[in-house]
Amino acid sequence: MNSINKPFLLKPAAKDYLWGGNRLNDDFGKEINVSPLAETWECSTHPDGLSFVGSGNYVNKTLKDVLKMHPEFLGSHAANIADGKFPILIKFIDANSDLSVQVHPDDEYALKNENSLGKTEMWYVLSARKDSQLVYGFKNDMDPEQVKKHIENNTIVEQLNTVSVEKDDVFMIEPGTVHAIGAGTLVAEIQENSNITYRLYDYNRIDKNGKQRELNIDKALDVANLKSSISPRQPMRTLKYRNGYASELLARCRYFQVERVLLNTEINRNMCNFKTDSNSFHVLLCIEGCGNIFGEDTDICFFKGDCIFVPAESIELKLHGKAQFLNVSC
Repeated sequence: MNSINKPFLLKPAAKDYLWGGNRLNDDFGKEINVSPLAETWECSTHPDGLSFVGSGNYVNKTLKDVLKMHPEFLGSHAANIADGKFPILIKFIDANSDLSVQVHPDDEYALKNENSLGKTEMWYVLSARKDSQLVYGFKNDMDPEQVKKHIENNTIVEQLNTVSVEKDDVFMIEPGTVHAIGAGTLVAEIQENSNITYRLYDYNRIDKNGKQRELNIDKALDVANLKSSISPRQPMRTLKYRNGYASELLARCRYFQVERVLLNTEINRNMCNFKTDSNSFHVLLCIEGCGNIFGEDTDICFFKGDCIFVPAESIELKLHGKAQFLNVSC
């Protein structure tokens, strides 16, 4: 292990998609001069939105450049998932209005047609209005011609399966699942490192340039599962208690693992020990509260909305504070 394997804060890229709101600034203290602020790409090496280092030896460098200098930061398992590239992308998403009805391809289709990874993604609901919903597949079996006809007639929404959402819900969205985040929902999204989205329908909305956004109907229908969908059930979750914290597994797939951690410690008492192994980096995304992560020549204060990258085989670390965060690894 090298002593440079220390955690560092990340600074996000920002997206001003027309359906966004202001909650990432108001509730998460982003202080980003973008309106609407639809998404922040908290941990990203994707060229469409690079995150930067916000503390430590690599401050103001992109995460992508840091990982080029230190590929060992990925860890052996994480490097194998995406052939040495960074495998995931982590976002906050503020849906002030409905997102487009869309679908993502799997790896095979995306590599062949887009020279990109596909997109498997997970949503953790941070906040939702009482009437918030998401789209998850179709109510009944469809065929491509039926879908096209409903899009042309603006009746496609009536064919979609909708699911009510609440704070703390978890949803896995597999490639091929037609989906959309509904208005009033704030989510953390963990996904493959991809920005391939095929829009089926966008409510005939007009963008800031006075044009309707592009639809990708043919490609969407190439990859979409058109069978009727069973509304997703919430996964079984069990809190495991340790000294100073509790944790629960939210999701695990071939691309990533996500745990929710509830930290509740006092300085110099029942502090939480933390260290990554050689298999994978970890990303700590703070979703409530505040705290510190510290070790040899390292002391980082984190607050709600902050994102910390911890390289594989890190130095010995301790966590203290009263906070909740998502712990993402591969």
